[in-house]
Amino acid sequence: MFCASSTRSILTRRPIPSSTPIFSRARNNLAPRQVKHSKRHKGRVPIPIGGSTRGTTLAYGDWGLRIKGNGVRLSAKQLEVVDDTIKKKLKVLKGVKVYLRVFPDIPVCIKGNETRMGKGKGTFEFWATRQVRYLLAFHPPDPRRSGFLSAGSSLKLAGFLFAKSWPEKVSLRLAAAKLPTKMEFISRLTPPRLGNLILPPKPSQSEREVLAPDP
Repeated sequence: MFCASSTRSILTRRPIPSSTPIFSRARNNLAPRQVKHSKRHKGRVPIPIGGSTRGTTLAYGDWGLRIKGNGVRLSAKQLEVVDDTIKKKLKVLKGVKVYLRVFPDIPVCIKGNETRMGKGKGTFEFWATRQVRYLLAFHPPDPRRSGFLSAGSSLKLAGFLFAKSWPEKVSLRLAAAKLPTKMEFISRLTPPRLGNLILPPKPSQSEREVLAPDP
């Protein structure tokens, strides 16, 4: 039996609002799980004019792709195609890790053709990102397990042979062909880029002592 106090509390209880997401997100899609604003301004691709070279060299992995020309807006679909292309081509190498350094978190909305001005912004279409630096990198497997070298070989020679082998070059070339901008192949030894300029590496302490003028 229910008492009057318990039935009164049940009847006067407020319904809890359900937090349903605005956008549907598939399992393998590149999309943010939660956004603060469902629509944003179109914006422009940033141009690095302050002299910073941050993000133009590799932070993860040993080889990667870097934007050679101006910045570009990339959609989530294009990034998925690039990621799938590289993983499919490097499937023969066991232990390869692919790092995607960009993430599409900008909602892009569109309106129909021959639509009059006004009546609000268009509907959501896809996710995109604006990038001016390098996109992705991958880390090669252990050369001893891959069969490239014997156990007594040096790691420098292993890196040289791995860079000259065909799967990495072919995979990055195929990935660069699927992007709407010019890309370049970079490694750990590639100097940073400032716009269209390739900056020389900084001299070491011993080189500074040699180049320093005598007192």
